[in-house]
Amino acid sequence: MTEKMKQEKEKFRRGIILDVDGTLWDAVRVITDSWNAYGCDIPDVTREITYPAMQGCLGKTMPAIADILFSYLSPERRLEVLDGAMSYEIEYMWDHPGVLYPDVVRTLQKLKEDGWHLYIVSNCQKGYIEDFLHAAGAEDLIEDHLCYEDTHEEKGYNIKLCVDRNILDYAVYVGDTAGDLQASREAGIDFIYAAYGFGDVTGVEGVTAQISSFAQLPETAALLTGKD
Repeated sequence: MTEKMKQEKEKFRRGIILDVDGTLWDAVRVITDSWNAYGCDIPDVTREITYPAMQGCLGKTMPAIADILFSYLSPERRLEVLDGAMSYEIEYMWDHPGVLYPDVVRTLQKLKEDGWHLYIVSNCQKGYIEDFLHAAGAEDLIEDHLCYEDTHEEKGYNIKLCVDRNILDYAVYVGDTAGDLQASREAGIDFIYAAYGFGDVTGVEGVTAQISSFAQLPETAALLTGKD
């Protein structure tokens, strides 16, 4: 591609905003193990967290997760335990990362070569996205990222903030849950459903496109703008 062609392509800024869990990797087992390890030393944490219970919390905001997993504690204590567990998780996952889905890094590189700007927006705590980037070696591929703890706002707000502050002419969100779809609609952008992930959007209107593997993303995204 000539320099002139690159400049022409850059005039139309198009971005792909990515979810993490169920889209880029599967870290449910690691998160569950870290939270149970933390809870072992907390006297009033009396119930072990199961894998299905943790999986059911993915994509939810932190207060909602606290209410689900620590419902037997007082509302104030739930948030205290949650805060401790999340801090422990961030340190734990630096050396015990989740499992990346096949071809994630190679596909991100291909998207960059195709002229896409890449971002991450997730309902996670500070440090979690950094853990993923460290594990994948993808620090130079993701231009910007936002999490719930950055703004304490819902995902739809953060997606819209990402679009606005990166001055995107076109953006699409890639996620695996109905909540991701709803957040995309709130932000006013297209949605690509990662059907290989944890969620199910059957019967929910608003899906722009669908992929059965992350490696399909470059071809699918190109069809949305008619640009390769």
